[in-house]
Amino acid sequence: MSADVKLTLAVLVAAATIMILNETSLSVALPAIMAEYQVPATIVQWLLTGFMLTMAVVIPTTGFVIERFTTRQVFITACLLFIVGTVAAALAPAFIFLLAGRVIQAAGTALVIPLLMTVTMTLVPRQRRGSVMGIIAIVISVAPALGPTVGGAIVNSMTWHWVFWLMVPLIALVLLGGWWKLRNVGENRNVPLDILSFFLSAFAFGGLIYALSSIESMLAGEGTVALIILAIGVVSLVLFVLRQLQLGKKDKAFLDLRPFAIRNFTLAVSVILVSFGAMLGFATVLPIYLQTSLGVTALVTGLVVMPGGVLQAIMSPFVGRLFDSYGPFPLAIPGAILMLAGVGSMILLNEHSAVWMVICMHVSFSVGMAMMMTPMMTTALSSLPDNLYSHGSAGMNTLQQLAGATGTAILVVFLTRGTIAGTEAGLSEAAATAQGSTMAFTFAAACMVIVVCLVPFVKRVNNEPEHVEVPAA
Repeated sequence: MSADVKLTLAVLVAAATIMILNETSLSVALPAIMAEYQVPATIVQWLLTGFMLTMAVVIPTTGFVIERFTTRQVFITACLLFIVGTVAAALAPAFIFLLAGRVIQAAGTALVIPLLMTVTMTLVPRQRRGSVMGIIAIVISVAPALGPTVGGAIVNSMTWHWVFWLMVPLIALVLLGGWWKLRNVGENRNVPLDILSFFLSAFAFGGLIYALSSIESMLAGEGTVALIILAIGVVSLVLFVLRQLQLGKKDKAFLDLRPFAIRNFTLAVSVILVSFGAMLGFATVLPIYLQTSLGVTALVTGLVVMPGGVLQAIMSPFVGRLFDSYGPFPLAIPGAILMLAGVGSMILLNEHSAVWMVICMHVSFSVGMAMMMTPMMTTALSSLPDNLYSHGSAGMNTLQQLAGATGTAILVVFLTRGTIAGTEAGLSEAAATAQGSTMAFTFAAACMVIVVCLVPFVKRVNNEPEHVEVPAA
């Protein structure tokens, strides 16, 4: 790869890393924010839910945006949105301004991730894609896991406002670098914006994410509003799909669904979605188990997950290089088995388990994730013809948001129901939480069994450029 290409990718990777770190680093600051603004947990949680909702609404638009506007225009817009949102959040005089800042941040983040993938697939030769996608895997998988550790370190030494302030000079430097050196990639088309598709997309994906985040209240019979929003989301999704199939016949789709007509892309994306849902749900439940059942501090919790995150970050680029030489199977199949072994062994945990055992199990899961995600992401996008990279990336990232919300919601339901059952049976809080956690880990393990079964059906994509006949929608 030329120095120009490397610089372009470096700028995009740096921007995506900063933005995704910021997405999860705020979670440890929620108690301090509750105290400062005098808001309950149900309200402050919207700082996370609102970010996720905005991502779910904006990401489906990126197929259209990347096709219509230049790389520089999309990148500069994303960075400016992120800077405006970050400064607004840091200066927020009231909670509503903080929430608005998070929403603006999320809009910028949602533009950068699909842009990074599309540019990578366009600029990098097929025989080198694994190496580059290995670095991108660090951004997508490792940065969210390390976010709480970074946020905890900042909050422990400064106020929560610095979670935002420290991001401003970093993203400003990246913006200047992109403004100076980033070049436009690919050709743009003057595709008209289908307003109906935009609103259907917003109602569909926004509604589904909101409903999934409210699943516990729905199961408790208190989520009438959430049920209505769920129904609106499902109907909107059906109408959105029908609309895209109709527009696809004229090559004017807002989010082109033709990538899903390619079997290898759909299989690889399915593996990614099930794994991602299990990973985010697992990442939500594990800290609760550690702090409530084992009684460790938030700092120790961060240290428990750090070895796995660091190993995953170190391994991902090497996994990418191995993928370029040997293809997906020698990596993805053992990786899926390691993930299953890691989360499956957590079913045996209780309130008396040693912390070192949890570290070993988490390392197994993280190493497996590193071995599987890069091959699957690279194979999925490499299965597409060049003109569908942007829409394939947008579709995959949109579904990842849904998968993450679904996995988190289901695992939290198992955790909550198991904990309640244990409490009613007279167990201590630690034992009851351990019981709920093992129920959640059991569901995550079942997801990984599905992944182990799916991976062998994903085919290796030839190094030579493919001329894939994509059926018209």
